[in-house]
Amino acid sequence: MSEQSQDFNWDEFENSQSAFGDGYSAAEKEEMLKMYEGTLNQLNEKEVVKASVVSITDRDVVLNIGFKSDGLVPSNEFRDTPDLKVGDEVEVFVEQQEDNNGQLVLSRRKAKIVRAWENIQNALDNDVVIEGVVKRRTKGGLITDIFGIEAFLPGSQIDVKPIRDFDVFVGKKMELKVVKINYANDNVVVSHKILIEKDLEEQKQRILNNLERGQILEGVIKNMTNFGVFIDLGGVDGLLHITDISWGRISHPEEVLQLDQKVNVVVLDFDDDKKRISLGMKQLTSHPWDSLGADVEVGAKVKGKIVNVADYGAFLEIMPGVEGLIHVSEMSWSQHLRNPQDFIKVGDEIEAVVLTIDRDERKMSLGIKQLTEDPWTKKDLLEKYAVGTKHSGVVRNLTNFGLFLELEEGIDGLVHVSDLSWTKKIKHPSEFIKQGEKLDVVVLEINPEERRLALGHKQLEENPWEHFETVFTPDSVHKGTIISKSDKGGVIELPYGIEGFSISKNLKKEDGSNPETGESLDFKVLEFSKEDKKIILSHVHVYNESAANTAAPKKGGAAKKGAKPAAASNEEATTSLGDLDALANLKSQMKDNK
Repeated sequence: MSEQSQDFNWDEFENSQSAFGDGYSAAEKEEMLKMYEGTLNQLNEKEVVKASVVSITDRDVVLNIGFKSDGLVPSNEFRDTPDLKVGDEVEVFVEQQEDNNGQLVLSRRKAKIVRAWENIQNALDNDVVIEGVVKRRTKGGLITDIFGIEAFLPGSQIDVKPIRDFDVFVGKKMELKVVKINYANDNVVVSHKILIEKDLEEQKQRILNNLERGQILEGVIKNMTNFGVFIDLGGVDGLLHITDISWGRISHPEEVLQLDQKVNVVVLDFDDDKKRISLGMKQLTSHPWDSLGADVEVGAKVKGKIVNVADYGAFLEIMPGVEGLIHVSEMSWSQHLRNPQDFIKVGDEIEAVVLTIDRDERKMSLGIKQLTEDPWTKKDLLEKYAVGTKHSGVVRNLTNFGLFLELEEGIDGLVHVSDLSWTKKIKHPSEFIKQGEKLDVVVLEINPEERRLALGHKQLEENPWEHFETVFTPDSVHKGTIISKSDKGGVIELPYGIEGFSISKNLKKEDGSNPETGESLDFKVLEFSKEDKKIILSHVHVYNESAANTAAPKKGGAAKKGAKPAAASNEEATTSLGDLDALANLKSQMKDNK
């Protein structure tokens, strides 16, 4: 320390400082204070002010806000302004006028946040359209950047049509509107759909006002269903039915169309309120029938693919939009209609013959069986199925009057119910045979012109009623079994499988009781008819005749010529059955047949 500094009187200096300005009057002091205050801005903490860049270093940016001291802001808060230079004006947020070091504390980041919220609130209050950048995808929507603040864009608010891929929007700019602010959670919700709807509403009214049938419009496929597609015509939706997509037959629209595809359609119809609009696509092209070749005529052979099978037949597509019906009756020469799926299925590629064609009505009938020869027109038909020839076939159908037997494809014959058995009375063929079973027959009659063939099964055996006539003679007695009963009487099974009938009063037993089904008794033949194949029996006559024969003959009562006593007659009848040559032959035949 120098000698001068040691001699300096600090107490005198400080006392002189306290009296600094004493040479000025009060008015002069006030004026000087005003001048001093005029050089400084009025500064409030927690607000945004403008600042001028004084200097820039690698670490800090020095800013002058017109306060008694300058403020420092870290350089990294200016990364979004790489061209910043001395003299530029920026907005900063005043955090503190003085910190512990007496330094002015400023923040550009907070200034941006405050200003961003002010802009967001202003956009909400004044319905202002703002621009945002999509930063990333999140659950249920997108995160956008507006004024440096992250805002949520729900998936339902992106577009008027459903969005299937949110990722395509990431990194892109979008016009948005603020729809909700939640300051408690610093949450902002925005919408892009609102802007589209407003434009679409104007476009929708313009479209509806000019809408008319036959008008061609461009649209975008909005949704697909199994019955058609919904097309956005620009704020107005229309339905393109699956039958109006293509002249050809398709099972689902996705076979020829896809979502978000732009298509041209024609307005087919709409209701009075224009809320339901029917659209067509195939109508924009000519009908395939118009280009159908002249060589497609009756008798021509065509090839195609089966596109549909119904109960009544199948549809063959010979070219897209041109179909012909193959009726089930034209699939086989067989007269018995069956399920078309027994012959054909969807997707089969086959050949057919044109039976009829109407180009005006755009209808065509086809046949498959015509590709083969009609079995009824074959040259050897009469020889093959001559009367008396024996054949075997499959039962295809049962009716009340008989059954139809298929001898070969297309050749069917009728076996009448009366031609099934010589001995049994068959009410319905189902009592004798089942559908699908085989049956041996003999040809009784053939008529190729009417395509009729009469067949018989019982004719394979000799008519036993010729022999029964000599066995079951009137008044003869035979053992029989009751196989069924009704109010009128009972059916009796006699030897050799033949059946007879007894009325109820002739069924009663000698003790007055009624016999049960399955009970065996003696029966007397009252009547025999070979032509009607009928035998009338009686059990009552057996014991009544026996009682009459044990009593004395009436006075003056002469026996009839050739008549025998009842007891003797019955004895002879029962004992002589096995001795008849005809019966012996019959038994032998029936055993062989069994």
